[in-house]
Amino acid sequence: MPDSAPVSAPASAPAPAPAPPAQFPTSGRPYGPLSPADLFHHATRLLLAKDMDGWIALCADDVLVEFPFAPPGYPTKLVGRAALADYLGDYTEHIDLRDIPHLKIHLTDAPDTVIAEMRATGRIVATGDPYDLSYIVVMTARNGRITHYRDYWNPLAVPASMNAAKSSPTEPTAP
Repeated sequence: MPDSAPVSAPASAPAPAPAPPAQFPTSGRPYGPLSPADLFHHATRLLLAKDMDGWIALCADDVLVEFPFAPPGYPTKLVGRAALADYLGDYTEHIDLRDIPHLKIHLTDAPDTVIAEMRATGRIVATGDPYDLSYIVVMTARNGRITHYRDYWNPLAVPASMNAAKSSPTEPTAP
């Protein structure tokens, strides 16, 4: 499959149940759909908690996730929550995300879209090597759900050990 083709879940995979708008308490606000900025903050908390199912649940059924700078062998596009769930299914087996020491969310003139600058740190599970990557994300949300997530991560900054971790099972080393 060409690396620019959309990735979809296998036909045999059950489709995730439709999700209602995300509703979580936020500081000083009543329960209700989250703003795109609040939704992004909540999504980062779920990543740090290693709650990938929770992160996926924040997405619309037909979410579009794009990785414009993905290197060969990585998908450039995921369509739908099932494809996203398949893609993120083993995330915590490869990356032990421990901190997001920098997160800046920029509001745009489109009220449903935010741009986030962030840095994520942790370790590569298979090797114990450090993981330190900066991202720019353009995220659109409607009705409290992520509908479009464009992740401009830098493939040149991915440690060589990350690629090795995806291709060979190695016992993790101590941090």
